[in-house]
Amino acid sequence: MTTIHRLLDDAFAGIEPTPDVLDLKEEIRANLEARVAELEASGTASDVAAQRAIRELGDIRELVSELPAAGSGSPWGPPSTEVVRPKPAFVARVVLASAISALALLVATLGALDVLPLPGGLLVGMVGLAAAAIGWIVGDSLAQETTTNHPMPERRAGGYYLATSITVIGLGLAALVFADEIPVWCTIFAGLGFVGGIALFAYLGATQTNRHKAWVLRHTEQYSEIGDRFSEDPASAARFGIYTVAIWIVAITTFLVLSFTVGWAWSWLALVAGLVTMFIVLARMLFPASKASSSQEQPSKK
Repeated sequence: MTTIHRLLDDAFAGIEPTPDVLDLKEEIRANLEARVAELEASGTASDVAAQRAIRELGDIRELVSELPAAGSGSPWGPPSTEVVRPKPAFVARVVLASAISALALLVATLGALDVLPLPGGLLVGMVGLAAAAIGWIVGDSLAQETTTNHPMPERRAGGYYLATSITVIGLGLAALVFADEIPVWCTIFAGLGFVGGIALFAYLGATQTNRHKAWVLRHTEQYSEIGDRFSEDPASAARFGIYTVAIWIVAITTFLVLSFTVGWAWSWLALVAGLVTMFIVLARMLFPASKASSSQEQPSKK
């Protein structure tokens, strides 16, 4: 990507680096990087792809001329050039998916409560339909550009769609087992879905790169006093993801063993213990012992 950065700097040479111009430059940089990656995936050489992406961009000075005059807008809010309105097609898809998920969950709930005499297979189908719709809402939302974030790549947004869907399926199957609508052995699939979803969420979170736009990062640096340890220390985020997967594997396994031995009366405590342990680990990862307190303890050991 070195070539694309150099070409972009050359394109902006001689243009006054106002805050709005710098924001525009960073937005263009993200779009160019995505375009170059597409061209390289199709077999185009790196340098050729960078030059082609720059040519496709058009006249930089014409884009800069469309920016508002300096001093316009609120210093506390987003620049006017960064305000993004939801696309009508996206709103329509979200409304449709929300209606489908709500209807499917309603039918599944009424069937589980024996208000509607529905077979277990149909209830499982309703859970799957609701999970797919909820996952679609999450994935489609992440793939959209917002005022504060660049759009997430389609493959990564698809990963969040899959993680959400299988997690909801796992929870739905567990609820149907608890309501005696499907056999107890289906708890295995519920556990696999839930653990698989959590593991995928952990992987996606640990490998997530910054999506915030330049103006958000600048405002964060200026006005935020509390740091985000996971963004500052990716290794901590990766460790937390691994810890989370391990905790829930143990919790789900314990839940299954207790369900088949002592029954439902006590097995749910394994899930509660897993949740509590995960939050304790999260607190320790986000708020580690300060270096100051550690240095104060050193003289006492001598």
